[in-house]
Amino acid sequence: MTDAHDPYVSLRNRNFLWYVASLVAMTLGTQIQATVVAWQVYALTHDPLSLGLVGLAEAVPFIGAALYAGHVADRHDRKRLSLVAIALQTLCGVALLAYTESPHAVAGGRVWPVFAVVFVSGIARSFLQPARTALGAEIVPRETYANAIAWRSSMWQGAAVVGPALGGLLYGFSGARLSYIVEVVLCAAGFVTWARIAYTRTPAQPDMLSIYQNLTVGIRYLLTQPELLGAQVLDLFSVLFGGAVALLPIFADLLHTGPQGLGVLRAAPAAGAVLMSVVIAHRKLRKAGPRLFLCVAAFGLCWIFFALSRNFWLSLALLAISGMLDNVSVVIRSTLLTVRTPQHLLGRVSAVNQIFIGSSNEIGSFESGVAARLFGTVNSVILGGLVTLGVVAVTAAATPALRDLDELS
Repeated sequence: MTDAHDPYVSLRNRNFLWYVASLVAMTLGTQIQATVVAWQVYALTHDPLSLGLVGLAEAVPFIGAALYAGHVADRHDRKRLSLVAIALQTLCGVALLAYTESPHAVAGGRVWPVFAVVFVSGIARSFLQPARTALGAEIVPRETYANAIAWRSSMWQGAAVVGPALGGLLYGFSGARLSYIVEVVLCAAGFVTWARIAYTRTPAQPDMLSIYQNLTVGIRYLLTQPELLGAQVLDLFSVLFGGAVALLPIFADLLHTGPQGLGVLRAAPAAGAVLMSVVIAHRKLRKAGPRLFLCVAAFGLCWIFFALSRNFWLSLALLAISGMLDNVSVVIRSTLLTVRTPQHLLGRVSAVNQIFIGSSNEIGSFESGVAARLFGTVNSVILGGLVTLGVVAVTAAATPALRDLDELS
């Protein structure tokens, strides 16, 4: 960042505005899909494990294709690859709409078609993430990376606030049909706005690496960056065990609210994250390492208290605070990734990053479902929060470079 800090520098970049417009539209669409799918599946099965299986159905292709997707993002046109992935995600919305319109599938309680569509959606996301992340670093100057990431996070989180709430309201008042129609329209808008980005591909650097070496170069590079690796590991295990977003339909029942309340609960972490990302965009983030560990520890405590709460407003506040704390981790990790990684490796290193994210979010959903089945919903979330505190202590002891990190540069 420049010495004269300009908090709005990225917002004057036309390409960046098209970038975040597409990001917002796609996030709204996919968040609506996630909310409606979760409620539909739980309404049909009344089984917490089924909610975990939804996460697993997306995580398997998302993580399994990640390294190859990163390789493709570094060797081919990142804009074109993103457009193909967005188009595939749009078709997934169309397929879910068709499922809802089929009375035999819904009335028969068959949920495997939903899992199949979610599986394909995971493939689309796997290729979209590294291409989109790498292209985002190409359309803004290097000195504004941290500012662009803070605003990008703010826009994404803002959409993640509105998306679940909108999905819950649409489903609660109009049913799944209108919800999926809105999702398809939003994903189509994401395609159109992404196509408006003025982007000229930088030719890939020739190399003599084997396909195996190309697929694993991101992992090998990450192992040389202790601060970045530590941040990735901390995020992986804290969200894997500390969060329980997949179980929110069950907590919505415990709190005596319906799909509308579920949408609000799902939106609360993102609402808190929006506030935090705007604060970060307006100031330099100093003492990044100590703040990171403090925020992740507090994140785990928030989920422990959330599990014990039986008051809707207290639960909502705890989720919002957890989102604020998690956003600090997101900005620090994303900025380190962008600043420390050479452009020609950014797709492959971003793919490794998405494995960490996919493991913590989607595999975390599966872990939450299994733990809830074994230990009960409340006990599983409390246990996960305690594990998060242990992860913070171990990571702080093992990565002094991250623990002592000051500025992100």
